[in-house]
Amino acid sequence: MKHWETLFTKKLKETDLGDDPAHDLAHFTRVVATAKALAADEGARLEIVVPAAWLHDLVNVPKNDPRRSQASRLSAEEALRFLRGVEYPEAFLPDIAHAIESHSYSAGIAPRTVEARVVQDADRLDGLGAIGIARCFAVGGLLGVRFYDPEDPFAERRPWDDRVNAIDHFHVKLFKTAESLTTAAGRREGARRAEFMRQYLARLALEIGGEMAPSASTGVG
Repeated sequence: MKHWETLFTKKLKETDLGDDPAHDLAHFTRVVATAKALAADEGARLEIVVPAAWLHDLVNVPKNDPRRSQASRLSAEEALRFLRGVEYPEAFLPDIAHAIESHSYSAGIAPRTVEARVVQDADRLDGLGAIGIARCFAVGGLLGVRFYDPEDPFAERRPWDDRVNAIDHFHVKLFKTAESLTTAAGRREGARRAEFMRQYLARLALEIGGEMAPSASTGVG
């Protein structure tokens, strides 16, 4: 598999991934590492999981592009062309294509295989936790979205709207993503990452309100 992963990485380095830091080469590397861990827990075939994880976002469609829901299908088609070009075993290609097509939240395709569930969970976990917070604000910056609504940061008197406020995306999509995970290990990790995000929002509420958290020190001076 190491030989193939070298080819997959080379392909990504040669591909225009756009200027979205949430979908750069580091994103693919994290998703692959998580997918391998989930595959070990679920007994999934690495011959399908690894190429699908490396190539899942091979065609990058911006978040605000009307073709966004087609991105996973386009990525699957491009991945198959590439894999056939490097003579990857044909028997694995249909399941690799399905794992890529079904990983996307916006595509709405239910994963039919354990490998597809692993790749889907690995990608969705990367949108949660500490890295998920960083990605949320990075994408918000690209789209010209402000951090929060200064008049009503936590939508007590308005609907959530992540087209205007970055932290609204936590509630519009990310917490729902954590609830959509289908592997046992993925659900456990998703719950941990979602809890960290809730702690972040609680801390943000303090800072927005001009408060400071209690000191951890019990000494004087």
